[in-house]
Amino acid sequence: MSAPLAGVRVLDFTRVLAGPFATMTLADLGADVVKVESPRGGDDTRAFGPPFAAGASTYFLAINRGKRSVAIDLRLPEGQALARRLAARADVVMENFRPGVMADLGLDHATLSAGRPDLVYCSISGFGQADPRRGYDIVAQGMSGIPALTGPVAGDPYKCGASIADLTAGMNAVQAVLAALFRRERTGEGAFIDLSLVDGQRALLVYHASSWLNGGVAPPRPGNRHPSIHPFGIYAAADGPFTLAIGNDRLWRAMCAALGEPDWATDPRFATIADRVAARHAVDALIQPRFAARSVDELLALLRETGVPCGPVWDVPTTLEGATLVDHPHPEAAHRTVRTVPLPWTMSGAPRAAGRGCPRLDGDAEDVARDWLGEVR
Repeated sequence: MSAPLAGVRVLDFTRVLAGPFATMTLADLGADVVKVESPRGGDDTRAFGPPFAAGASTYFLAINRGKRSVAIDLRLPEGQALARRLAARADVVMENFRPGVMADLGLDHATLSAGRPDLVYCSISGFGQADPRRGYDIVAQGMSGIPALTGPVAGDPYKCGASIADLTAGMNAVQAVLAALFRRERTGEGAFIDLSLVDGQRALLVYHASSWLNGGVAPPRPGNRHPSIHPFGIYAAADGPFTLAIGNDRLWRAMCAALGEPDWATDPRFATIADRVAARHAVDALIQPRFAARSVDELLALLRETGVPCGPVWDVPTTLEGATLVDHPHPEAAHRTVRTVPLPWTMSGAPRAAGRGCPRLDGDAEDVARDWLGEVR
């Protein structure tokens, strides 16, 4: 199989989550990713835990497959010089230090691109390169408006259960790097990418942002309901919750028929999506008792028979039972394997994950010196 980014070299100065998630995706796509780590313990996430798997942080294992590790002390002039030599052989440089740190090290875009106008350089930070504040996922989430939209209608705001600001930034970084590489193929021109966690979160507001910007309506916290479609959300069956998505009038009629209540479909109070949103409490008063009288399995079978979109609400172990997973050797324990979630899509003729597993700290220094610098150590 031909990996789309085969032959592309990525020098990876990122650590923790946003950057490593991005560079793992590039590695899955075939790039040769060299992860530069501190000799004093490496990426912070090597120590994140519990849980651990045979002594390795499961957090680190989740976001670092496909990479090679080189330990370089960037505080030392000789470490900075080595990093610059590696950068001279890279197609892409990625970093997520606090703004200004890479310039202090002589590893910023201006320095590295001086002799490499085709270099693609991506900086990930909390608030952009013009703002030196430290950026963390929870801080970016809090400033994005998303927690204000999440949680019980009358309760406190909730952050997302996943680290959505970091993970979104990682996905955005991959998109930006791929776009820059595509432009470089046509023009020979490199790029500097300034990417912030907060901007990535604001981009997710989409129709919530438009509600305020174009409609003058500050979106309320909807709980498990949708602000503009109804019924659409999480409902309670006799033995647990399930999801329901009535996204148009045809599906409303189909649901009414499935529940044995065709008259609801012709009730003028519920004729259109806007009508049902306005009368959401009346709609719920009718449908919720029907749901509460049946189990989740009974409801899903009944609704799916008429084409109504619905599904169960699973916990993490249950959803992973049916997921496509990949196995790699454990970086430290020869008798163990590591299981992770691959790319969320398939491409004809390309693998869904890198063939290489997670690296040991500095475990690839000799190979990288040979492959990138032509040196034998």
